Amino acid sequence: MKIDSDRSVLIIDLLATAFLGIEGGMAAVDAHLDLFGVMVLSFATALGGGVIRDLLIGDIPPAAIRSERYAISAFAGGLLAFSLYRTIEHVPPLFMTIVDAAGLGLFAVAGAIKALDHRIGPFMAVLMGTITGVGGGTTRDIFLAKVPAVLRVEVYAVAAMAGAAVLVVGVRYGRPRALMMFAGFFVCFLLRFIAVWQHWNLPRPAGP
Repeated sequence: MKIDSDRSVLIIDLLATAFLGIEGGMAAVDAHLDLFGVMVLSFATALGGGVIRDLLIGDIPPAAIRSERYAISAFAGGLLAFSLYRTIEHVPPLFMTIVDAAGLGLFAVAGAIKALDHRIGPFMAVLMGTITGVGGGTTRDIFLAKVPAVLRVEVYAVAAMAGAAVLVVGVRYGRPRALMMFAGFFVCFLLRFIAVWQHWNLPRPAGP
């Protein structure tokens, strides 16, 4: 059972890495970076959150450094964005929203379940899932000298937190891990997708 769980987490991690590698590559091309810049941004976007999570929970060196599979997935996503940019940029925004929401949801549940496996408490496991989901995008925006999207766009970190919370609560109450990973992913994906569609935002301070 533990082996199956580990394999599930690995598959989810690699899928999310590829998705966010594409997203990072697209951002790099939009910023007129060269191929090397595209690769750097793809790696940072895809793996930044996981590296931060692993450092915080004491899984050192981070999985993204121990296994070349993560870097290969991130670079593959970046190369795809670089090579097919003219095609990808004409893809309907709906598709890119789906990719973004899928990457966020996959990383949120993978981060939370890994934190639980390292005997991190429920509350902090939810935070680790959130950090895993949003850390890469935050790193990307810092590289591009932007205010991180997590602080200014439609419900983003909250979606990751909700998905991670569903997973953690379900696992704590003895529900099957695979089922709760899917449920957590679905909640995060759906919340993020609807937030973009309906332009939901968290409350902001009233203007002067």
